Amino acid sequence: MGKQQKKTVTERVLHDPVKDKLRPIFPLDLSRCRTIDELVRAMGNTAFTGRQIGDAADVLEAMARDKECFVVMTLSGALTVGKMGLIFCDLIESGVVNAIVSTGALMAHGLVEATGHSHFRYDPRMDDKTLFEAGYNRVYDSLEPEVNLDHVEEVMQRLLDEWDANEVVCSWKIHHRIGEYLHKQAADRGILKSAYEHNVPVFVPAFSDSELGIDFALHKIARQRESRPVLRFDPFEDFEKFAGIMMATKRMGIFTVGGGVPRNWSQQFGVYAELLARRGYKKLPLKRYDYGVRICPEPVSWGGLSGSTYSEAVSWGKFVPREEGGQFAEVFDDATVALPLIVGAVLARLGHFKHHK
Repeated sequence: MGKQQKKTVTERVLHDPVKDKLRPIFPLDLSRCRTIDELVRAMGNTAFTGRQIGDAADVLEAMARDKECFVVMTLSGALTVGKMGLIFCDLIESGVVNAIVSTGALMAHGLVEATGHSHFRYDPRMDDKTLFEAGYNRVYDSLEPEVNLDHVEEVMQRLLDEWDANEVVCSWKIHHRIGEYLHKQAADRGILKSAYEHNVPVFVPAFSDSELGIDFALHKIARQRESRPVLRFDPFEDFEKFAGIMMATKRMGIFTVGGGVPRNWSQQFGVYAELLARRGYKKLPLKRYDYGVRICPEPVSWGGLSGSTYSEAVSWGKFVPREEGGQFAEVFDDATVALPLIVGAVLARLGHFKHHK
């Protein structure tokens, strides 16, 4: 710090913030914001959640520009029903995201969207009993018609009917084949279609907790009735595939939207790698995330993984400490608000939209 004033009569030493190299903040002047990026940069010079959004865009940009960084995106919540799906397509197609770990429901609803089916606004004049009887599944303020999920099952049954019974099934293989199907059959964009076209693996560690998992269970019953060999699902095929990919990375980044199982499953790779070394299975250095951005409104006080901080994860060996160069940003906000701003700003900085047009 710079040279300071002498002590006052109350023993305080009043510092000069400029000499202390503190960063000033500025009023948000909307008249000077013509693009999403300009707005987000200006928000980063304000306070509270606005500043968090600005800081998150800077960290996401840094990991996107680091050519030796492998970026994992983790997703939870009803984000495809919430119409955030094309943002994830942009992140894949721009090369920012290299792997996805998600809830199964998010991928199932995304498949609905990619095959040209729609979600609808919830009309509060219809109570939930009426919705059930009419075949409308409510997701907060939106509706997923049951007929959409019947169509998803048709796609799944077609793919599983063609599956070689000698090949073990796991989530990334299923999503790869759905993406291939969409690539050939669907005109619209979709997460799994983009992931297939850009060789981005999609993992769903809690696969049985999803519409696609239910469809797999129904397919097993159908095979048993027909006296056909039953397909075997092994979640450790996913674990080993993900671990193998991450072992080969030089640096790692994680972009988390929500929390839950996808976040924890992705982060525990650092623990797994440390145990491989410490317990004598492999000789390898620590493998920890160098970058992290998360959007999640859950507070620490609730005690769940979704709300735990990156600094807490440092104690588990999951993240590089800030003192050693780790870069992290945490945004406590609704993803349908924060995600478009952060991603829109970063993709503009990378020139994605100009290239996309």
